[in-house]
Amino acid sequence: MVSYTPMHSTPSREQALHALYEAAELEHCLMCTYLYATFSLKTSIEEGVTAQQLEAITRWKRSMLQVAIEEMGHLMSVWNITAALGGSPRVGRVNFPLDPGYLPAGVVVKLAPFNMATLQHFIYLERPAGSSEPDGEGFEPERRFVRGATGPRLTPMGIDYDTVGEFYQTMANGLRRLVEAHGEAGALCGNPALQLSSADVSLPGAKKVICLKTALAAFESIITQGEGAQENTENSHYQRFAAIRTEYQALLAADPSFKPAFPAATNPVLRRPPRPEGRVWLEDPDAIATVDLANAAYGLMQRLLAYSYAVPAPDPDKTLALDLGIGLMRAVAPLAERAARLPAGPSNPDCHAGVTFITLRDASPLPPGPSAHRFFRERFQQLMEGAERLSTSGDSRTVAAASVFSNLARQAEQGFDLSRPAPSLVAAVAPAVAAPAPVAPVSTVQEGIEQVEGEKLTLRFETKRCIHARFCVTCAPKVFLANVQGAWLYPDAMDVERLVDIAHACPSGAIQYTRHDGRPDESAPPVNLVSTREAGPYAFRGDLRLSGQSAGFRATLCRCGASKNKPFCDSSHHDAGFSASGEPPTSTSTDALDVRDGPLHIDPQLNGPLRVRGNLEIVSGTGRMVARVTSAYLCRCGQSQNKPFCDGSHARVGFTADGA
Repeated sequence: MVSYTPMHSTPSREQALHALYEAAELEHCLMCTYLYATFSLKTSIEEGVTAQQLEAITRWKRSMLQVAIEEMGHLMSVWNITAALGGSPRVGRVNFPLDPGYLPAGVVVKLAPFNMATLQHFIYLERPAGSSEPDGEGFEPERRFVRGATGPRLTPMGIDYDTVGEFYQTMANGLRRLVEAHGEAGALCGNPALQLSSADVSLPGAKKVICLKTALAAFESIITQGEGAQENTENSHYQRFAAIRTEYQALLAADPSFKPAFPAATNPVLRRPPRPEGRVWLEDPDAIATVDLANAAYGLMQRLLAYSYAVPAPDPDKTLALDLGIGLMRAVAPLAERAARLPAGPSNPDCHAGVTFITLRDASPLPPGPSAHRFFRERFQQLMEGAERLSTSGDSRTVAAASVFSNLARQAEQGFDLSRPAPSLVAAVAPAVAAPAPVAPVSTVQEGIEQVEGEKLTLRFETKRCIHARFCVTCAPKVFLANVQGAWLYPDAMDVERLVDIAHACPSGAIQYTRHDGRPDESAPPVNLVSTREAGPYAFRGDLRLSGQSAGFRATLCRCGASKNKPFCDSSHHDAGFSASGEPPTSTSTDALDVRDGPLHIDPQLNGPLRVRGNLEIVSGTGRMVARVTSAYLCRCGQSQNKPFCDGSHARVGFTADGA
């Protein structure tokens, strides 16, 4: 961590934070460059590759996306260590390409499409110490230089390092000396309630740093998983990129004309650059509109992530901001893929566009409270309207992004309450002291269903059906206490009518109730519906009869084929990398049904699809009509080329699942 003194010297807290800010920017930049190359990859044989080549490209894409996700985990580790030292995490960064001197001369970071040179550059960046791997062609530093200065300095300055792993080892050594000088409590004096943990997000770096041991473990995890891993470290970033190179070389040897990616621009920019060298100015109107929307979503993501570190747990703003921020990447991804397929413009006729990942001038967190709530709600509304305008082109990727924006805008509207006061300032600077919990009502569990008796209703929760849609914990946080040990259901903590509405919003049917006040319980909806969630499950609403048994009026059933809790969704589509549009094309079966309600029989077929019988309207994630049927077979292996309908692919891929 020391920027100017010998390795055995003790860094100041300012110098430690300075080094962590560089580490955060470095991880952030690497994540963006990996994503940019991934988004340029082709996704169908119609784009000029063979079936065998596409199979390899799909594997590469999955592997590179996982590396990018792990970089996000590394970034979160760095943020947690920063917060532990009392600093505010560095969420922003400088724009691409980086000027010489911002990082060591040997660490060149720029946006480039997937090709052999770019892949070799990634291998070089992730290489272990002592490796002889060369950098990719075209990624040589603009000029050689040495960072830092001789002699003592109070002002923190950057240091040189040959590998990123060496940089992290230097920071770990500096942290040890900082703790030796100030003690653990003095060095790691930040509020742990501001950090993020696995209770907030499913990322490997989401572990709170509460002592020197946990901080050093975070550094070690970054080194061994990614940058700086030993050459033979299994499944390290270096090994995964090297494996892609081996397969890529074999495919090129078999077909020298093989091009796995679109020629996306190297370092695209949205305005005429004052320094044009090494940049591509985007001029095509469709490309500009697409990249502009993606950048705006990316900027809002930065604001939300910064905000999540400004709000102490257990304030619901923390997890809501984090969920919305990460959710925005599901909109950025299809827009970035779309940009890579559009022309850059007449000045650069031989290359395509690409998302530029423009960062905000300042991504510092907004002051927590109603003003931030209003900002986020307004911004999501603007993005949703921009996406709706863009989706009129009919392109499937922009339509998919519009669906994501619509869902996120609705979630922000519901979760960011304008009447709720700002979190306590005391909680923001000192470990939060939880208020006394209300007296826990009696809870019973039978056949996996937890039941709690309230004054006006009995509340039931079925764990195996929950898909973590989070309407409960964000709209009724006093009824559904998230991330607590012991009692967590308090049905009398809010107005019964509002609680009933929230139960009805639960898409999975995990939340059920029985009223005691004489008012009617939930009844079947007037129209039977099933919606296709973007890259997710089927959401059914109706008088559901699942395998002959009553299943209530709401259920989310697996359509990716990976759930371990079939026929219900268990969110495995996230880990499986399932990709399926929530906006399938409208079929020819759209004639109005004489009857739109009634029993809806859903019978999973053995090793096959869902057989559905009854009056049913199939709609997209945004509510657009897809088909009206009285009988259908819906794909649940995730492989049909005619989603949501089965096309027999389950037999070809060897899909296995219980059923009739």
